[in-house]
Amino acid sequence: MNRLQTPLCDRLGIRLPIIQAPMASAATPEMAAAVCKAGGLGSLGAAYSQPEAMQRDAEAVRAQTDLPFNVNLFVVSQPPAVDAAAQRGALDAVAGYYQSLGLPAPEPVRAPYAPDLEAQLRAIEAIRPAVFSSHLGDLPAERVRRFQSQGIKVGGSANCVAEAERLEALGVDFIVAQGAEAGGHRGSYLRNPYESMTGTLALVRMIVCRVKTPVVAAGGIMDGAGIAAALALGAQAAQLGTAFIPCPESGAPQVHKDGLLAAREDTTVITEKFSGKPARGLANRFNREMRDAPQLPFPAQNALTGKLRAASGKAGNPDFVAMWAGQAAPLSRALPAGQLIATLEAETLECLDRLASLRR
Repeated sequence: MNRLQTPLCDRLGIRLPIIQAPMASAATPEMAAAVCKAGGLGSLGAAYSQPEAMQRDAEAVRAQTDLPFNVNLFVVSQPPAVDAAAQRGALDAVAGYYQSLGLPAPEPVRAPYAPDLEAQLRAIEAIRPAVFSSHLGDLPAERVRRFQSQGIKVGGSANCVAEAERLEALGVDFIVAQGAEAGGHRGSYLRNPYESMTGTLALVRMIVCRVKTPVVAAGGIMDGAGIAAALALGAQAAQLGTAFIPCPESGAPQVHKDGLLAAREDTTVITEKFSGKPARGLANRFNREMRDAPQLPFPAQNALTGKLRAASGKAGNPDFVAMWAGQAAPLSRALPAGQLIATLEAETLECLDRLASLRR
């Protein structure tokens, strides 16, 4: 008997209530496949991927396992084109950093700043992953039903109760309650993201008490004790992101992995300067010095800083890398993804046994 099996596990076709967060770039097909084979739900973060790349990554996962996996997209509208003159302040703000890395001066970015969402959604229909999840927004009810009619389970992210209630009304299969502790982009879209900073423990419990749709806890969960706590709050699974970044299968730059493993306190900050949207990551020179600097809207800012981030990571320089991380980053450990899942399973069971012994 699998003591950790929940109804959501049955719905998604997984053995354990553990979801590897769909982190763009860091979540490789190798990571997703290893998580799936170990009993969790592996995920691909396709927010910045063109449809052809989405297809290749899905095929790479399927070459390693026939188990269910998740593909995630940012569901957000493209901003109007920003003319070159209006971009001048943002370009000037990063020009010195480009120069310090030996890069040519940054040029105005041109629309489209990110892949076409409709084309990405058509790619989801072609790929037909077992699970699709959205972040930064939601899908129309018609699209949710269409995916479900094709055998795709649909999930969405909520940073507040109102977003969870909206997702339930749209008919999703599960809701990811993203607490303020979470690394990466804040998913809030119905409220100001800076007013949607409820911690994971409180947020999960409030959402569980307001909706009937299965809830997944996300934010600050790094070990089995965190998973057990999420289950105790009524969540049917836990989603972990930062915990998987140091894995050898991760696509994150080594300097990002090293930063997580060296962390001793919570040194994370919320910054918009890398992408134009609020996101939590390790503090570094760029997000400190850029705090009051001009920026472009999302995802134009992401396009503007792309070469800078890539060059900094390649050089092993942490100053200009978007090192997304949750507040429990000091609990990071460098384990292969499959071994990490096995460790999380054992820790969760040990924690539940310890709690059960208190009643004796």
